[in-house]
Amino acid sequence: MVQSMSNPGNYLDNAMAESFFATLKSELECRVFPSRAEAHRAIAKYIDGFYNSVRLFSALNYNPPIAFERRNLLTSNLKTLSV
Repeated sequence: MVQSMSNPGNYLDNAMAESFFATLKSELECRVFPSRAEAHRAIAKYIDGFYNSVRLFSALNYNPPIAFERRNLLTSNLKTLSV
């Protein structure tokens, strides 16, 4: 896993990626996987099963991303219907 997503020294550019990878590493407890496929399954399960659907994000008014997206989609659809 390569953590840095930007040019060296540009710490502001990849702050979100750095934060995500730090969270991922702490949640998966930096365990060693027996294969790449097993690592892929564990990471996908973490992202789909917890990070996007359960974990609360302060930037989203303490909502998980899926709930936030659903609410915004509903709000934008209602605005479109009322125009």
